[in-house]
Amino acid sequence: MATVHRVAPLLLVLAFLASSCTHEAALEPEDAGADFSVQGEYRGGDPPLGVQVVARGGGEFDAVVLSGGLPGAGWDGASREVVHGRRDGDRVRFDGPHELEAAAGNLRGKGPGGAPFELARVERRSPTLGAAAPAGAVVLFDGKGPGGFDGEVDERGLLAAGATTKERFQSFDLHLEFRTPFMPTASGQGRGNSGLYLQNRYEVQVLDSFGEIGADNECGGIYEVAAPAVHMALPPLSWQTYDIQFLAAAFDAAGARTAPARVTVRHNGVVIHDAVELPGPTGLGDAESPEPGALYLQDHWNPVFYRNIWLLPRPGG
Repeated sequence: MATVHRVAPLLLVLAFLASSCTHEAALEPEDAGADFSVQGEYRGGDPPLGVQVVARGGGEFDAVVLSGGLPGAGWDGASREVVHGRRDGDRVRFDGPHELEAAAGNLRGKGPGGAPFELARVERRSPTLGAAAPAGAVVLFDGKGPGGFDGEVDERGLLAAGATTKERFQSFDLHLEFRTPFMPTASGQGRGNSGLYLQNRYEVQVLDSFGEIGADNECGGIYEVAAPAVHMALPPLSWQTYDIQFLAAAFDAAGARTAPARVTVRHNGVVIHDAVELPGPTGLGDAESPEPGALYLQDHWNPVFYRNIWLLPRPGG
């Protein structure tokens, strides 16, 4: 459950901490172990296929087979098959009719007619990664101290989850980059969980949900409001981007809401929400009002980190 750390009920906090403390988290690829080199995205074949291999810990894996290619890059959006695999020496063998086998950066298998195919491991990068702040933008975090946030910066110059902007905003365009940890033995909401709260009211979920279906409580989801149109979550320890256009809710002179807030979200360069209406606060977000609100990077007790955050106020914002 995507709850806000600073106000979550004590019993919920203790239960989550008790469950999450058993799961180790790697923050850099060189510390992630052998399973990390197998996890990732693979594509190729004729007809084209995409496969997302997800590490589950202890040499166990799931392979998500996608017809047409990878999400946002050819997948037909419908055909999805999940098969289980396990490490066997220097390779990983998967169950199922495709006879998949991962080794040496490739994924080999057989098509429906028995014809062999080979897919190459790829590392996709968001086209907006490293985007520079335009003229007039407010640079909230550039790695040189906490900048516009009340929060903590680690020795790598990354902003830890649990940070809130000092300034408050109405409507804006936002660029933000985030990275989830490698936590292969964790699952669901205990796997790289954070969240971006717009005006401290509306949450765009941050989660390691690589290889999952893309629900409203997974990466890119507007919590309890809308699932992403395309689930663009990349593997953990990949730098990912959100580019967001946010229009604040409108209110009349008496304080009654006359128009809901709206949000358009691009995740790793792909539109996953297009002018979605926000019916009200999500999770434990603040109540709506005519007042501006802060950005909050939710601390959900997982080591999620952020960088290169800037915001361009929109007219009237």
